Amino acid sequence: MMKILTLPLITLLLTCLASPLNAEPFVFTAIPDQDETQLQQRFNKVAQYLEQTLNVEVKYVPVKSYTAAVSAFRNNQVQLAWFGGLSGVQARRLVPNSMAIAQGVEDEHFKTYFIAHNSSQLTKQDTLPEQMKDMTFTFGSKGSTSGRLMPEFYIREQFKKSPNDLFKSVGFSGDHSRTIALVQAGTYQVGALNFKVWDRALADGKIDLSKVSVIWETPEYPDYQWTIRGDVNAKWGEGFAQKVKQALLDIKDPELLKSFPREGFIPASNEDYAPILDTAKNIGLIE
Repeated sequence: MMKILTLPLITLLLTCLASPLNAEPFVFTAIPDQDETQLQQRFNKVAQYLEQTLNVEVKYVPVKSYTAAVSAFRNNQVQLAWFGGLSGVQARRLVPNSMAIAQGVEDEHFKTYFIAHNSSQLTKQDTLPEQMKDMTFTFGSKGSTSGRLMPEFYIREQFKKSPNDLFKSVGFSGDHSRTIALVQAGTYQVGALNFKVWDRALADGKIDLSKVSVIWETPEYPDYQWTIRGDVNAKWGEGFAQKVKQALLDIKDPELLKSFPREGFIPASNEDYAPILDTAKNIGLIE
């Protein structure tokens, strides 16, 4: 006698057939370049988008530092990461066959803003102001491309001195939003940060231009990118890395893009970040 499947059994069978063979979640993280609450909100949306597009469970896990992001990638706690230029180079050197797969439209031509408290009497110039000498200065995170690597490179290039020899004191704020807050409050006279974070904070009314302003901007350089581990195809099937790349390139939702903020994403490769590696070696951050 033929058995008739009940509705719950049919639903269970269909669910099993629709589920990927590998039920292990695909996990990603991002460097903590802004306030943690903002990061959680923006990357949870990205996780939902990737889960729907890739048909696998996707999780975003926050990290406390740039170093922690690189370590999580190296240890396979995450398989995908939104890195800065320097942290991406560091991570790919630690994980064989890992690849930069996508960058923001703006990341091909990124730049750093140097900002100063208005009590410093520094004004915007075509080069770094000589009057910066002996003032107090803050970078962002020690592992930041736009908040540490590139500003230190240009400081050394112009003044032929290390930041510690040039400034009265040197700090590390931890992230770009904090750099704005510290310089605006006068805790540091000068600071350096990601131009996109400044522009967004200015648009959101979080910057008082009577207290802090941009005094110099660097030449352009490559920065943020999505980097994926080289072993994901072995876990999630042949061509999975390409699917992830295409999913990122296909992000068109203005709300998703606004959260980065980026106009969109374009292809990226490891070779695009050779200038970052060269600069890091030049100033001794990478051997």
